Amino acid sequence: MRKLICILFLLILNVANAQNSEFKIINKPINYSQERIRLSLEYLKNHHQIVQNAPTISPKMIVLHYTAGGTVETNYKYFNKTNLESARNTLKKQSTLNVSSQYIVDRDGTIYQLMEPNMFARHTIGLNYCAIGIENIGSKQQPLTEKQIVSNAQLIRFLTKKYNIEYLIGHSEYGIFRNSKLWKETDPNYFTAKEDPGKDFMSKVRLLVTDLHLKDKP
Repeated sequence: MRKLICILFLLILNVANAQNSEFKIINKPINYSQERIRLSLEYLKNHHQIVQNAPTISPKMIVLHYTAGGTVETNYKYFNKTNLESARNTLKKQSTLNVSSQYIVDRDGTIYQLMEPNMFARHTIGLNYCAIGIENIGSKQQPLTEKQIVSNAQLIRFLTKKYNIEYLIGHSEYGIFRNSKLWKETDPNYFTAKEDPGKDFMSKVRLLVTDLHLKDKP
């Protein structure tokens, strides 16, 4: 039954791509203030040993996440803050720059762009300098939806055509890159275990983009 459902997803995606009518990205920009720019450049220098004049990235990877709850609006308000909340001590010790992502996908599949995909966002330790983050509204207790699977696959196709994307991973999988040339993190102890967005979600999304031949490991 699961295999049949996945095949149906693939058919839906092919139809959507052919008609190009169901795929839409809604701009919902967060405040990329001068302070966020400053902190992003500082983060790039201190954690990735990259010194540059603008907080841009050269995307090579897409990382899928879930938000662990909330709605698009509550997560947008959270990402829109430039500085981390005081409670996130582990992250705040490394930088006061708030976490964020380039995209967020609602449970009905609606895609929102929070910033340009080649702008720096703090979402995946060691890989932020080359990774586009896609957040999905949901959690372990609130499994991601079929519409989110299709929308993520469509967005991945769009970004892969636009940029030189080589890798597709879930946030829980990022640790496999720790000993690779892609990993750029100056603090060897800065690492947090993750479980999002879930193996089942990743398997279904990957099935829909198999033809892109995106890698999941170095």
